[in-house]
Amino acid sequence: MEKRAYFCNVKQKIHVVRTLFLTFFLAFTLASQQVLAQDASRMDSVEIGFVTCAPHEEVYSLYGHAALRFHDLHTGEDLMFNYGIFHPDSKLFMWHFLQGHTDYELGVAPTNAFLKYYEKWGSQVTEQVLNLTNEEKALIINALRVNYLPQNRIYRYNIFFDNCSTRPRDIVVANVKGRVEYAPREGFSPSFREMVRDCTFGHPWATFGNDILLGVRADMPTTQSEQHFLPVNLRHDFDRAVVVRQGEREPLVSERRELVSPGIQMVEQGFPLSPFACSLILLALSMMIFTFEQMKKTIVRWFDIFMMLLTGLAGCILALMLFSEHPTTSTNLQVLLLNPLPLLFLWPVARGRKTWFFHLQLVLTLLFLAGGLWQSYAEGMYVVAVCVLLRIARHLSRRITKESNKLPQQKLNDKLLRTWTNKFVKR
Repeated sequence: MEKRAYFCNVKQKIHVVRTLFLTFFLAFTLASQQVLAQDASRMDSVEIGFVTCAPHEEVYSLYGHAALRFHDLHTGEDLMFNYGIFHPDSKLFMWHFLQGHTDYELGVAPTNAFLKYYEKWGSQVTEQVLNLTNEEKALIINALRVNYLPQNRIYRYNIFFDNCSTRPRDIVVANVKGRVEYAPREGFSPSFREMVRDCTFGHPWATFGNDILLGVRADMPTTQSEQHFLPVNLRHDFDRAVVVRQGEREPLVSERRELVSPGIQMVEQGFPLSPFACSLILLALSMMIFTFEQMKKTIVRWFDIFMMLLTGLAGCILALMLFSEHPTTSTNLQVLLLNPLPLLFLWPVARGRKTWFFHLQLVLTLLFLAGGLWQSYAEGMYVVAVCVLLRIARHLSRRITKESNKLPQQKLNDKLLRTWTNKFVKR
């Protein structure tokens, strides 16, 4: 800004600056073209491949993985450019992840080491050798070099719109001297939530965690481009894509190879109960306590505290996600049921004081049930809503009973008051 202001003020030197800038730009352009021409001259022996890796049992791998392969058949140089490097042991990683402030980076590794990792897990690795001109190969390699500079290699990760699959796609498409056209997938427009659930099938708690955090936006139909956040979808479209160069149409993929055959998957044992099973246990406990309270005409306050802590603490996470940079979490109707509000009323409810909390919770729970018309909720959430309604019903019915019991007593008190008043007047 200071330089711009300086050149604006010294108007008589504008033509000098402009001349120097044009000279520098021309020299830089010629130098870049010369480097690219030199690179392009040896690109006959170079292959650029889009590599997809099948999921394995680690939670972070359930969506698959993608990378770009550089393989020089003449020199034997063989590298994987991988946009999926992250550091879960970094400070406040989970906090930053929830806020959408997760930084990933581009990593480069020898292909053999990359493949051995997935071979150990029993994951299939497939390569699609791209049908590129020598100039296009040189442009892609140069773009990867620039991306790998220390000041460029770290990027703000977004699971749906900017990840290890979309970055390689964008590098390829941006450096093809033509237009990449994908074959349309008729009748295929799943939502983000549906695609994520397909990936986490067999991992109920991973599915539950995703469904809790994703909002209404995740239930909308996706475009073909948005579907490329999953490497398997991009691989499917690359197989059927064509490159249009000066009116000529050629397949984008020249060859497909299997670099690692599928093996025996390493299976890790998770929590034995599913989220739905846990919600049913909570419902059974709620019904037993409700029945006990009705029979004994009492309130089990420790269960109120438990339910309020359960919904309130979970609600703190959902409320935080409303302000996250993740575009699919900002409108989440599950916050109507799980929200921090119970924590504000925990003390008066625990002390048995009169409060309007349960009236407010009834309204929010009914709105939550209505919201199911627009948003698909996490497994067991409707059961949790029934448990909350049981607590509301118990408190409101007890209050109604107290009010009704007060009426006869009030009438008796009024009658006694009138009697004593009449006697006093007569005297």
